Amino acid sequence: MSVKHALSTKISIPFLCLGLLFAAGCSQSPSGLRTLSSADINPELHAIAIREVRSLQSQGRRVWCVPFARNASGVNIRGNANTWWGKAKGQYSRGKEPTAGAVMAFKATRRNPMGHVAVVSKVVSPREVLVDHANWKRNKISLQMSVIDVSPRNDWTSVRLESQSNSYGSVYPVNGFIYPDDHLHRNKRTASKPVFALMERGS
Repeated sequence: MSVKHALSTKISIPFLCLGLLFAAGCSQSPSGLRTLSSADINPELHAIAIREVRSLQSQGRRVWCVPFARNASGVNIRGNANTWWGKAKGQYSRGKEPTAGAVMAFKATRRNPMGHVAVVSKVVSPREVLVDHANWKRNKISLQMSVIDVSPRNDWTSVRLESQSNSYGSVYPVNGFIYPDDHLHRNKRTASKPVFALMERGS
């Protein structure tokens, strides 16, 4: 082997290793990107919401979906659940894509005239999420309940909930998702502390 060839080999090996390391790093998703499996739910707010429900139950008081969703998500909207979608406009970002920590805003129906709100705890697939919510079953909280998208356009406008184990119930219309990160006023407002509106009716 010539001296020139040996020198070339020594130089090329480190560069090859560096290239492999760079390629490996690029193959991983940047931590800042939100993916379908990202877990953005706030564990502190979630724990506070559950503690508040337990406290109400121990006092024999009613549990409603609105205070639980507000405390668990940090989306500081008041009023019955069927008003949340409209009130979120101009305050919070809204959309049709489920993300962990977002509030799923149900439309009012004859069966459920005040609507309903639930907090997405996990995105299982593009057409299934798990939610945490209160008063879907009277005066109780339901954690990690499966919800599937049954809308014809796959846009989460119609859903079914696994109210019973391995059994999905009726179809419910949904307005969309309210995102708690408050993109519209991020630089104008500071995050508000959880507010416990104990007697406000939500569903």
